[in-house]
Amino acid sequence: VALAVALHNLPEGMAVGVVYAGSMQPEQVGSVSFASAFALAIGIALQNVPEGAIVAMPLRQAGMSRKKAFTLGMLSGAVEPLGALLTIGLAAVFAPMMPVMLSFAAGAMLYVVVEELIPAAHLSTHSDIGTMALIAGFVIMMALDTSLG
Repeated sequence: VALAVALHNLPEGMAVGVVYAGSMQPEQVGSVSFASAFALAIGIALQNVPEGAIVAMPLRQAGMSRKKAFTLGMLSGAVEPLGALLTIGLAAVFAPMMPVMLSFAAGAMLYVVVEELIPAAHLSTHSDIGTMALIAGFVIMMALDTSLG
């Protein structure tokens, strides 16, 4: 799970980098507003919190210390800013490849969700909490999308 989350975070960071590059250099990448770039960065940052928990919680349950489990959960998302910075510098090169890279990121997370998270979520008597969290996340992302751009 940790590897899948880390692998999927690299193209997410690259997506943020391409959008910011588009807001700074529209002649090379395409016209993108700074508000749109900011909305994407905030949305991805918000969804990184549960992704870090997805990595840290099983490690903690397996007996790892809180500090080490938290650190590894946090490090699984550390590749994202690196991907963003790399892509901002090389935006003209990466922009055409973004659909493929984002498809890879989506596929990695869909695999983890279908194979690991959904079956585990329904083992508990409180499986409706996960469904409500999904709805809340969707509402937050739609609010960000409509209010920021």
